[in-house]
Amino acid sequence: MALSSPHLQKVLLNRLCCNYGYTITAKKNIIQKAVGGGGGGEGRGICCSAIAIDAPAPLTSVSGIRWGSTLIQGPREEMEDDAVIVQSDDLDGFTYAAVFDGHAGFSSVKFLREELYKECITALQGGLLLNRKDINAIRKALQEAFENADRKLLNWLESSGKEDESGSTATVLFVGNDTLIISHVGDSSVVLSRSGKAEILTNSHRPYGSNKASLQEIRRINEAGGWIVNGRICGDISVSRAFGDMRFKTKKNEMLEKGVKEGRWPEKFASRIQFKGDLVTASPDVLQVPLASDAEFVLLASDGLWDYMKRDEIVDIVRNQLREHGDVQVACEALARTALDRRTQDNVSIVIADLGRTDWRNLPVQKQNFVFELGQALVTICFVSIGVWLSTTMFSP
Repeated sequence: MALSSPHLQKVLLNRLCCNYGYTITAKKNIIQKAVGGGGGGEGRGICCSAIAIDAPAPLTSVSGIRWGSTLIQGPREEMEDDAVIVQSDDLDGFTYAAVFDGHAGFSSVKFLREELYKECITALQGGLLLNRKDINAIRKALQEAFENADRKLLNWLESSGKEDESGSTATVLFVGNDTLIISHVGDSSVVLSRSGKAEILTNSHRPYGSNKASLQEIRRINEAGGWIVNGRICGDISVSRAFGDMRFKTKKNEMLEKGVKEGRWPEKFASRIQFKGDLVTASPDVLQVPLASDAEFVLLASDGLWDYMKRDEIVDIVRNQLREHGDVQVACEALARTALDRRTQDNVSIVIADLGRTDWRNLPVQKQNFVFELGQALVTICFVSIGVWLSTTMFSP
């Protein structure tokens, strides 16, 4: 969907804002869309927004890319997720998108929603480094941007005195015509659909599991003086890279003393601990992915989606939705509703970029979808049959 005039754009955005309760702010030539907002206690809800906006001249190179985003609150007391999409002259033809998954409060997400973008733009010299496609220079710049943003966040949390245990993951996308840049901290994930095949592009930063990424995180934490209990750093946090979380960075000794007072570990144990580095870090994984003709769409979502749905299934749902109506925003919302139907226990943020290269209406229906659904139906019938048989056997005279 492309808006044909500024007037029509304004009318449609006002209607969407009334229906879904998200905000759009425009400053100079920056169009920024944010969903969510840290409210809590409202029960399950969905916040949705579309970013089909007539782009100014410098953004015509990515005008064919259509965006959708959805934010849902699962059965959590608070909504601590957020998502941002920015189109700006500063990006020199790229679009910025980010998903934030907060914990222990919304303060860190609120800070990063504005500041991380600014730090990235400064470090990348606008979009100049992105267009040069020098991955080493880009990686160095984004690592600097993430670390600067984290340092400023820690100072802000310290000075504000609010939610000093607050933290947030962040996964950032820079999407261009033929290139995708990802800068990733935490356990959100990015998947690229290539001709219907789900290609996972990120590794979750978690201190448990036997995969290579998890083992590297566990080793780093141990070398820094930390320990893992039930898949959590010091028995506390289950993500090993994040912004904020000062108790694992600038206040590690205070965290250790507090643990003794609360009886979480004995004083003798604490006396043997020697910290040699941060237990949680904001240093990102940075990668560059070419977008060839087979690239259909990029999907970024928080772990509340991936922990309850398989990536192949997620890609199939989005493709079927786009094949049916071609509306990326509707597809995004349908995926969010499916996550709720699957009883996700977490908040979910979803951002989808349809790269504009696929003729969805003329795309053949995938036979494997029917086979998968048939298999699911047969499994369900088997379980029901077994349940009926057991009930009859147990209660028969």
